[in-house]
Amino acid sequence: MCALVINEALLEQIELLQLLLKNNIAGMFGGTHQSKTFGSSCEFTDFRDYIPGDDVSKIDWNAFARFKKLYLKLYLDERQVQTKIYIDASRSMAYGNGKKHEQALRLAAAFAYISICEMDRVSIYLIKGNRVEDVVENMLGKESYLNNIGKLNDVVFDGDVAISEAILPSKVGYGDGTSIIISDFLTDNDYEEAIDYLVRKKRDVLCVQVLSPEELNPKARGKMHFYDSEVSAKYYRKNINKEILHAYRLALDYITTNLRTMCQSRGVDYALVASDEKLVDVLFDKLSAMGVIK
Repeated sequence: MCALVINEALLEQIELLQLLLKNNIAGMFGGTHQSKTFGSSCEFTDFRDYIPGDDVSKIDWNAFARFKKLYLKLYLDERQVQTKIYIDASRSMAYGNGKKHEQALRLAAAFAYISICEMDRVSIYLIKGNRVEDVVENMLGKESYLNNIGKLNDVVFDGDVAISEAILPSKVGYGDGTSIIISDFLTDNDYEEAIDYLVRKKRDVLCVQVLSPEELNPKARGKMHFYDSEVSAKYYRKNINKEILHAYRLALDYITTNLRTMCQSRGVDYALVASDEKLVDVLFDKLSAMGVIK
């Protein structure tokens, strides 16, 4: 159990960061949420020919006086979007002194708060095995956030995950809204299909890969015995030398590059975050530079 990862000090930090973001940046995931469909907001976008049965109150009578033809005014539909956050709750997320699981929870809390401040509905889910479990659904407003975000402290990280098997059967929503997957993505199980599925559902997708300092820059030397974090029957016993470390770094680079390239090819945002990075650096330096927060 990750006791008090979400505490008063963190919430105060997140609130301060959100205020700084609001003063310096337009907003989260593009700021104002304008639907790709037409509706009844105040922002005019286009005309179309009047069709019998249309709302006559939207007829542009000035255009009729000029062209002797009925035209309908079209407006952008501004709608409340759904932010859905998925946290990899596998045992490997608890690996290392850098505490990947704590960073994952901090990021989830920060993304949720920023979305709440944009008046979005926010749901947070755990990916456990081949299923999705809800932590809290449809948070709306700061009061709801403060009443529910502490539930993240009760998350237990254990077992393996199958991201695609878990997300595909769940209700991910369609159209406007953001889906965020926070994981180390160090799994033999498929995750590409889940990302493709979210893209097909017209969701804006952000994949945040969280790795520990030990994974990003291992310093192990000599005879070592490593066990798989999620499958204890799998282990690796070897004399760790420069050649082994070089091979490991090549493998890690392949994994991160493959995920980044796959995301880019699908118009999905990707961020690699170290578990010991400060929240302010992740939000301002990485996500702002990427344009995720803009």
